[in-house]
Amino acid sequence: MVLYYKLGMDNDQTIFQNPNTQPKTDEPVGMNVVPPPPPPPQEAPVVPVQPPVTPEPPVEEPLVQAEPQPPQGLPVEMKVTDKAPPNVGPPKIPGNRMPLVKKLVKIGIGIVVVLLVFSFIFSVVIPMITKNSGGKVTLTYWGLWEDSKTMQVLISDFERQNPDIKINYSKQDIKQYRERLVTRTNDGNGPDIFSFHNTWYPMLSGILLSLPTDVISNEEFNKSFYPVTQKDLVKGGAIYGIPLGIDTLQLYVNTQLFQAAGLTPPTNWNDFINDARTLTVKDKDGKIQTAGVALGTFDNVTHAPDILSLLFLQNGVSLEDMQASSDRIISALNFYTSFAIDADNVWDDTLDPSILAFSKGKAAMFFGYSWDYFIIKQYNPNLSFGVALVPQLPNQKVALASYWAQGVSAKTTHPKEAFLFMKYLALKSTQQTLYAEEAKTRAFGEPYARVDLADTLKSNPTVYPFIQDAAFALSSPFVDSTYDNGLNQSLNTYLGNAVNSILDGGSPETAVDTLIQGAGQVFQKYGQ
Repeated sequence: MVLYYKLGMDNDQTIFQNPNTQPKTDEPVGMNVVPPPPPPPQEAPVVPVQPPVTPEPPVEEPLVQAEPQPPQGLPVEMKVTDKAPPNVGPPKIPGNRMPLVKKLVKIGIGIVVVLLVFSFIFSVVIPMITKNSGGKVTLTYWGLWEDSKTMQVLISDFERQNPDIKINYSKQDIKQYRERLVTRTNDGNGPDIFSFHNTWYPMLSGILLSLPTDVISNEEFNKSFYPVTQKDLVKGGAIYGIPLGIDTLQLYVNTQLFQAAGLTPPTNWNDFINDARTLTVKDKDGKIQTAGVALGTFDNVTHAPDILSLLFLQNGVSLEDMQASSDRIISALNFYTSFAIDADNVWDDTLDPSILAFSKGKAAMFFGYSWDYFIIKQYNPNLSFGVALVPQLPNQKVALASYWAQGVSAKTTHPKEAFLFMKYLALKSTQQTLYAEEAKTRAFGEPYARVDLADTLKSNPTVYPFIQDAAFALSSPFVDSTYDNGLNQSLNTYLGNAVNSILDGGSPETAVDTLIQGAGQVFQKYGQ
């Protein structure tokens, strides 16, 4: 479908048109034989003797070397001569150094073999014996967003049911989390269970272990969780993660400003444009004092990649084949940037980051997720605001989901126990407990990932919109706040360049061509 976005259009026009290492010797070793000279005329008597003990040679006298001696007990003849043999120096011992080298090499090899054996015993045999001996198994669990005290409630309940298993939960810093996770796992000292973003499978496929059917079957998974999770977490028929919650991008509105203007939150893009223009206040020099909506630029719009992903998906862009959708990408980018460059612009790059501007009451509308509620409240506890569903095109329902799942490491030495914990996390009662514990310290807990719990949130108008759209939500790798330094952020860099190029007066077609080429390289790098 082709987008026709323009701020100055008539109210009754539609914005989107829906398309479609010694050698052996016999000589005695350790002695050189020198033949004696012919005997003198007077022959020395032959005296049978015992094998002689060779006296120590006098100092400075030449050595007299004897012929080889037969075995002890046999008579020998000793011929005495008045001529000394030549001074031949100390005896040479052939092959004395080489056997020493061989011996040292053998010792070295022996040490290496011993070390390898001990390493194998401690790294493989002992863990296996421990695992199969009925002793207590300890699992390491890396999380990101859930508070340690909250998670301990779930963990304590699981440990009561499984007394031979202990869970050590560690809340991680999101900065460089993905790189740390991959490196530690490949080094063999990573967690047994860990959190990961729904778009990270291409980057983590080598360290994720699929869940067996006795943990959760495909049928049970599809029945319990939203369709978007089936696309993100099920690969080749194998399930790789369990979501603890789900979130969708929604529209935050300043209720005070809306009421003062006599407006209600828009449900379609035509009304959205009109409301944005109506709620924008400028001074006499045309500088924006109150923005109708935080939209149009990239660097100072919170969740700009997510908003653009929403527009792409609603406009029928195939993120698997962006080249075939180039026209639709162009129209979506033109619509997005028009809020900042048209004569009747409602936002610009001089304004505060959008979540801050909204918190200050300087922006009437803001696109965000459920966790943004707590950031806004922290900035301005007294701000009056609400949450509404994102605008839609006629005759369709499309939303954007961004959420985190829990997976089992392919390097875990305790898969059986890890799978038991994953099965526990997927339970309806577990997710209810998690929500309730989070709500004790906040306005609400993490929106449920299970479909059968959606209706329990109807009484909370703040959190319910994030669940209402979950059934129609799709996912996109163009999302922020994952801090992955990989797939997401690389794609966002190309997307930001495209937006800024258009804002600077560049050709949308050129900007999109560059975006598609860059995104293609990123997808290829991560095996998509």
